[in-house]
Amino acid sequence: MITKNESHPKLAKEFDIPSLIFKREDTHPYGSHKGRSIPVMIDTYIELGFTHFAISSSGNSALAASLHIKKINREKIDGNKVMLEVFVGKNIKSHKLEKIELLKDENVLVSIQERPLQTLFLKTQDEKIKGLRQSTDDTALVGYEALAKELLEIVDLKAVFIGTSSGTTAQALAEHFIKEKRNVEVHIVQTSSCHAIANEFVNSDGNDEVSIADAIVDHTALRKKNLIPLLEKTGGNGWIAQNDQIKIAQELSQKYADVTISANSALSVAGLMEASYTGRKWDGTVVCMICGE
Repeated sequence: MITKNESHPKLAKEFDIPSLIFKREDTHPYGSHKGRSIPVMIDTYIELGFTHFAISSSGNSALAASLHIKKINREKIDGNKVMLEVFVGKNIKSHKLEKIELLKDENVLVSIQERPLQTLFLKTQDEKIKGLRQSTDDTALVGYEALAKELLEIVDLKAVFIGTSSGTTAQALAEHFIKEKRNVEVHIVQTSSCHAIANEFVNSDGNDEVSIADAIVDHTALRKKNLIPLLEKTGGNGWIAQNDQIKIAQELSQKYADVTISANSALSVAGLMEASYTGRKWDGTVVCMICGE
């Protein structure tokens, strides 16, 4: 599905740039940009014979996986249902947990775990169960190619800002832009409490407070080695957003774009805000990815 590109000239003026577009991945039927990648992973592994999946998630990936598994099972005519086990942490936001639990049935199992990633690791020791991990599986990159192609249709695109956990989406975008020989900067934005990749670009001068952008959780950052040179090649950067900056980004988006966005989505705007304040200039269109909750 192609998601909306919303132009916001008043907000662009606040950042002294010619054009600003919100890429509204939060309007994807699966709830976020994870709906681009997770279904591709599931479909790929079903073709390879897997019928049992497991995922550890802070919310968005689990929601996309659950919705896609239910779609597959509704369409199955042979009666051989596909199963998904979802492991979430104890600190998951209640509204996210409620959405996921609404999708529970005999084929979508949801459990709260003390250490969900370790539970996933132990569960997938069984070779018949396929773990869905975007941070380690390059099949995930394939799902974001359609997103990259959509972005390149934007007139005079110069830069993309995206809130980043594992770096999978940013890697896929950067790889595609480079392959297509398009000079588009890719900027990642991480949080005060999780910034393993952005640390390579900027120092975290603020306190390591618990971030209100709770979807940024990948402290290991296994894609870091590949992602950093890609970002540098595009001319992009990494940024760290404190809670007060995220809140300001939300307020600016509401005031000048009349858009209410989550703290996780506001990371992209906070990154643009920081880049603009430090002297970055663009003579074309900048995109902020509004990725979801």
